[in-house]
Formats: sequence, C-alpha cells, structure tokens
Amino acid sequence: MKYDTTHNPLLVLLADDDEDDRNFFKEAIDALSFKTTVETVNDGQELMDYLNQPNASLPNLLFLDLNMPRKNGLECLQEIRRNKNLKNISIAIYSTSEAEKDINESFIHGANVYIKKPHDFNKLKQAISEVLNVNWQYHTNPLNRENFLMVV
Repeated sequence: MKYDTTHNPLLVLLADDDEDDRNFFKEAIDALSFKTTVETVNDGQELMDYLNQPNASLPNLLFLDLNMPRKNGLECLQEIRRNKNLKNISIAIYSTSEAEKDINESFIHGANVYIKKPHDFNKLKQAISEVLNVNWQYHTNPLNRENFLMVV
C-alpha cells in the first residue's frame, strides 16, 4: 500500500542526535518530489516525549537512528512496538552501524526496514525515495528478512 499524498502530506519524523545528519536528511527529502512534512527530534527521549504527547500527530514514517543519547534507537523501537497507540508506525532504522547484531535486533523488534546511512547525497535521496515508495507494503505483508536491509 503506497501512501497517497494527494490530499495530505506524508508526515516523516527523523530521530537523530547529529545535527549535520538531520540537515543532510532534510535537504535530501526536500529535493524529492514527495509531498512531505518533516519533523526532527534530537534523541530517543525527545522522540518518546513527542510521540506520547496527548493529541500528537503521529508520523506516517519514522526514521530512527540507533546510537543516540538518553535513550537509544533500539530502546525506542521496543517501546513503540509495545505501545498500542504507536505500534503501527512504520519505522526505518537509519544508522551508521553495519553490525549484524544491530540489524538482527532491529528486525526482531519490529523495524520495517534497515538503512545504513549513506554519506553521498544522491544515495541518500535514492534511499529515502525507495523507503517512501516501498515501505508501505509492510503494513499488509509479513516482514521478510531478505528485503529488510536496504543497500544503496
């Protein structure tokens, strides 16, 4: 199921403690032809505070860094998947880590896709575009380890 942005923009939330990475991400998403609204938070605790606000506008898609202070991405992923109000948010792990342990734990705990942060602007745009186009299939299809790790 692809999200229809005809009437409403896609709300994308990025949780990342690195300001340069947040800016790079926003520039890449702005360069794409998707109708989006991008919000950012600086760490895992700020993410959970944002998501748990009464009447919060929940994101259609969350890009979640694993290595953050106060609360890391894996802790946030687990907390989100345990919360009945948040568990259906599509989550793309967006990390510099290529460790099999991080990839496997993200998969086991319910992330929809795992993206290693590209340092090339065009590769970042490609990765974001693919996630915005493809990630919605996971709402109805069971998770599949073969298409979990996105390589760009």
